[in-house]
Amino acid sequence: MSTQIFSPGPLNLITDVEGIHVGQAEDTGARSGVTVVVPTGRAIAAVDVRGGGPGTRETDLLSAECLVDAVDAVVLSGGSVYGLEAASGVAAWLGARGRGFTFNSTHLVAPIVPQAILFDLTNGGDKDWGETPPYRTLGIQALQNAGTAFALGNAGAGLGARAGALKGGIGSASVAAPAGFTVGALAASNPFGSTVMPGSARFWAAPFEKANELGGQSRHGTPDPLPDDPYTDSKLGASPGMNTTIGVVATDAALTPAETRRIAMMAQDGYARAVRPVHTPFDGDIVFALSTGTRALPDEPGRPAMVAMLGALAADTLARAVARGVYEARTLGEAQAYRDVFGV
Repeated sequence: MSTQIFSPGPLNLITDVEGIHVGQAEDTGARSGVTVVVPTGRAIAAVDVRGGGPGTRETDLLSAECLVDAVDAVVLSGGSVYGLEAASGVAAWLGARGRGFTFNSTHLVAPIVPQAILFDLTNGGDKDWGETPPYRTLGIQALQNAGTAFALGNAGAGLGARAGALKGGIGSASVAAPAGFTVGALAASNPFGSTVMPGSARFWAAPFEKANELGGQSRHGTPDPLPDDPYTDSKLGASPGMNTTIGVVATDAALTPAETRRIAMMAQDGYARAVRPVHTPFDGDIVFALSTGTRALPDEPGRPAMVAMLGALAADTLARAVARGVYEARTLGEAQAYRDVFGV
């Protein structure tokens, strides 16, 4: 029986999904930054939270029982609690340009901008910002930089990230799905757990690699047997709330809010394919899912099967994005890059 292999999109980025742009901004002195995912129109959205120490803004409103089911942007940021100000800047910029949830009989709008943050406060950067953290400004700058091309590794929310014992970063990937659909993923990788197999340069996500995006993982041997200790190469001395992997998956398929939520839930398995251990008390693992709705899904009875296919691809693509963020990262301070550690 033949095996069907799907190819990445032209850019191998989440922006291969029609209607998705990404912008980033950094404060190199603070070793922190912001990444903004911006749909060209409002996108159906959902979120799934699995980690034990999440930091979020406006995620409750994405619940199925709530009024709002579409967003104007999604923000990923460093800075821990201070980073939550990034969404305020993004909302202000969008609102000033008339983008947002509209109200009857008024010109006012309310931009819907959910956000997740990661912890990078102890990475050696200058965080002596007093009462004026840079994140509101960084959010606006990131939004102004939005486009289809963007940097990976030490960029945006991934600038100050660490992934286990290695330097973390921003990663992204895409795949051309059946029936003309596209699935993309973006991840800021800052997990407690390790993204590589113990005693090896091989990523846990290696089986999902496409287009040599991880340097050709077939060259790296798999240790046999793998140790039972799940904490090998994870962060030492980690505390709850000091780690997380935060990400966004997107598709151009026209999904309902409930279907989008299912995609977010299935995509969380991508973290489990890329990080060991995952969803720990120390992490704040979060996945946002977006549907730009530019391509119609088939009617019943084939629709649930297509949603399942998109969710499975979202998980695989998110795993690739997590590993790619680490692979593309560069050494920063004491955080050693994958390529420097393994000489690849």
